[in-house]
Amino acid sequence: MLEKIFKLKDNNTDVRTEIVAGLTTFMTMAYIIALNPNLLTGFGANGTPQLWNAIFLATCIASAIGMFAMAFLANKPFALAPGMGLNSFFAIVVTNIAAITGASYVDSFNAGLCIILTEGLIFIVLSMLSIREKIVDAIPLGIRNGVSPAIGLMLLNIGLGSNAGIYSKDGGPFYVMRDFFGTLTPSLAKDNMADAYAPMVLTVVTMFIGLFVIVILSKKGMKASVIIGMLGASVIYWAGEAVLFGTNPFAGIRASAFVPAFGDLASTTLFKFNFKGFFDIGFFTALTLIITFCVIDMFDTIGTFVGTASRANMLDENGKMPKMKEALLSDAIGTMAGACTGTSTVTTFVESASGVEAGGRTGLTALTTGIVFLACTFIAPIAAVIPPAATSSALIYVGVLMVSGLKNIDFEDISQTLPVALMMIAMPVSGSIGHAIGIAIISFVVVKVFTGKAKDVSLLTYIIAAIFLVKFFLIV
Repeated sequence: MLEKIFKLKDNNTDVRTEIVAGLTTFMTMAYIIALNPNLLTGFGANGTPQLWNAIFLATCIASAIGMFAMAFLANKPFALAPGMGLNSFFAIVVTNIAAITGASYVDSFNAGLCIILTEGLIFIVLSMLSIREKIVDAIPLGIRNGVSPAIGLMLLNIGLGSNAGIYSKDGGPFYVMRDFFGTLTPSLAKDNMADAYAPMVLTVVTMFIGLFVIVILSKKGMKASVIIGMLGASVIYWAGEAVLFGTNPFAGIRASAFVPAFGDLASTTLFKFNFKGFFDIGFFTALTLIITFCVIDMFDTIGTFVGTASRANMLDENGKMPKMKEALLSDAIGTMAGACTGTSTVTTFVESASGVEAGGRTGLTALTTGIVFLACTFIAPIAAVIPPAATSSALIYVGVLMVSGLKNIDFEDISQTLPVALMMIAMPVSGSIGHAIGIAIISFVVVKVFTGKAKDVSLLTYIIAAIFLVKFFLIV
């Protein structure tokens, strides 16, 4: 049955490998389940407890729907969830709507969902008409080849920095390569960083042990190396917490936490679109917000598909991914599901690369991750205890592997080298795959035009570059 649906043999994989890959992907992105409602409610400061519960459930449900679509429509191993960066931006938008209209945060949140609904509808239409595919094809091949190593650097930045989740009482986050190996030393720990020093030491030690376990097991040919390394790192971290701080990561788990608050979802965000509040912010503001969300999401998604598929050898000789149309449609369906249930834009997660590296090649990987996300409506307390240090081990490992894609870049061609170099810097610094691709396309066009090769650039590539110029300089 599974063989017929997912064509496992044709993709040189099997059920066990796909399930392990799906679980690996889940473990690297499980943080979004609790972080998304935290970000969208200002860590509980905005809205109501019912809104937090609703967003939590919406995160699990919408992500699962997007992944089920990815599994059965596109048969690709990509996982989806509310996008980081986009969710923070959405929270700012909701706060601004509340300030403009004087409405409550919950009503403003439901007004903001109208933006996500419109975005999802636009993307479904563009995907059905294959327009998004044409946009992918308009990205120069050299830039497409550079997306994978750029994402690799982004994963390294996440794994070695913000993913660790270590904050001092005066702020953060700390970055391993800057703080642990740099200014944060025991002699300085007595100052305002003292409260973060011990946890960071535990995090760094755990992170590197997990990384080395993954590398060694992978070198020995073990397909489950990533998930085993993450589980091993988790056990080490839990033990360290117990010994050093006397804490029990499972202490906060209560029986009541396993009962989903579906009533809060139904009464707060489920199909609760506040169109009046949406139109109250003004036509131009609404249009600007829709365009902004569309541009960022479109190129974030395209970049993730191209970069991850490149690493998994899923691209053809022209650098194109088969069933790109279906994959993009699945992403749009996820966004629609998010709008209807109550969360910001659902997009393809860059952490999908961890599952691909674990051997995931078909939609069975996405299906597995989606099932676990859906189960998290009941088992969220367990998912929440996965330490960030364990996730970092996997992200660093996958990031290093993706950087190896630089071998596909023609460094003798400045029209490739410059865009890829700028993209590799912009992606981890900005935290946006889409913005980094935009900078690369603009620089590609500039080089071609001013070196007398303007005819080498397609009309659609010029249009995309112009859209990004407008986005960067005229749209906040």
